[in-house]
Amino acid sequence: MPGRIQSVERAAMILRLLASGPRQLGVVELAEAMQLPKATVHGILQTLQHVGFVEQDRSGGKYRLGATLLHLGNSYLDINELRTRAINWADSLASRAHESVRIGSLHEGQVLIVHHVFRPDDSLQTLDVGELLPIHATALGKVLLAFDLQSDALLADVDTKSYTRNTIASKDDLVADLEEVRARGWAADIEELVQGEVSIAAPIRDDRTVVVGAIGISGAIERLCDADGRPHVELVAAVRDAARAVSRDLGARRW
Repeated sequence: MPGRIQSVERAAMILRLLASGPRQLGVVELAEAMQLPKATVHGILQTLQHVGFVEQDRSGGKYRLGATLLHLGNSYLDINELRTRAINWADSLASRAHESVRIGSLHEGQVLIVHHVFRPDDSLQTLDVGELLPIHATALGKVLLAFDLQSDALLADVDTKSYTRNTIASKDDLVADLEEVRARGWAADIEELVQGEVSIAAPIRDDRTVVVGAIGISGAIERLCDADGRPHVELVAAVRDAARAVSRDLGARRW
């Protein structure tokens, strides 16, 4: 029977050390804690950084846990469970708002659509399940980016590509927009991905109050917004109610 793999055990030890204490440690500190040569520790760190399990601070050079590892840590609440818990509430939201509903989760810096309910009418529509959407130009993406545990790390890698004249193409402007999202608890994109289309989204939380997904509606600007281009209050309320309902099903405390 094969024995344990030493390099894997050492990598696991580094991750445990980074998960405790000050959460940012240098090569020297880690080497002393592990009683290993600095070169050995540095090599393991380089590998962990390559796969996204750790990140290096650009100013101080110390290491911290990476966003990829934290996303893997949420794997017990997998996409299938998120979708299963949200299906009924997504149907209800579509009926209440008379718009299409999408549920998204983070996937490699983008929004993965895990469930999609068509707008309840006879219009021609395309199923979006499995589609990847840009995180900065969609309401779902803004919610996920604003509330993610490693939002700063994610933001550093965001490509603020312009899709319309309304797309937020500046990192500074995006940061300001995300601060508003956190403050009010919901996000919107007003013709930022598709000209003439608006989306509204709110966060889905689990029993740890960690945001594990987002639910939202999308549709024509003339239906979702008032004459001043602001999302209708009743539609925002409907989206937030649905997000709270799914969150409660996942064990989140009431808020």
